[in-house]
Amino acid sequence: MWTAVNSTGRRTTSSPASASPTPITTEPCSLRYAAIWPISSKSGRDTGATISPFNSFLLLQGLETLSLRVERHVQNALRVADYLASHPQVERVNHPSLPDHPDHALYERYFPNGGASIFTFQIKGGRKEAFEFIDNLEIFSLLANVADVKSLVIHPATTTHSQMTPEELEDAGIHENTIRLSIGTEHIDDIIADLEKGFAAVK
Repeated sequence: MWTAVNSTGRRTTSSPASASPTPITTEPCSLRYAAIWPISSKSGRDTGATISPFNSFLLLQGLETLSLRVERHVQNALRVADYLASHPQVERVNHPSLPDHPDHALYERYFPNGGASIFTFQIKGGRKEAFEFIDNLEIFSLLANVADVKSLVIHPATTTHSQMTPEELEDAGIHENTIRLSIGTEHIDDIIADLEKGFAAVK
């Protein structure tokens, strides 16, 4: 005997050929059952019923060094934010550690040890300058990911937020010259040297 939910939202019951003859019947399927089916099937496909032992091992290994990695993320991000804020080719840096940020007071209150390794800045110029800067980075990877151990860069207006209208982008503070950085755990001197290489290509 098997039961399935057809496209009309009704539960269909039948028996296999080897079983005693049973007429196919349909009965109303509750909305609750119809709603749970796609949810449970999708979660089972995407996440699995249980995590495998090896994946559990990898997860635990990562958690053991998480605090050390976060410290390095934060230290590097603060150095990069200060570096960009004083760079002549940067129009604005959107990092709450900087005194001119509108949420600087909240940042100092809730993040006494620092935070925010993912932030944006606006390079002087427009899309062309932003693309040239990004294309000439070597340590930074052009990816939409965030919070990776490696440093990442992306142009939000043409990637992660490309579905938004120009007006919506403007309201969100995303401009043609906006660049998003996710600062990794590489040595800070290497990170800043790579950023310098990007700026040099725009001159």
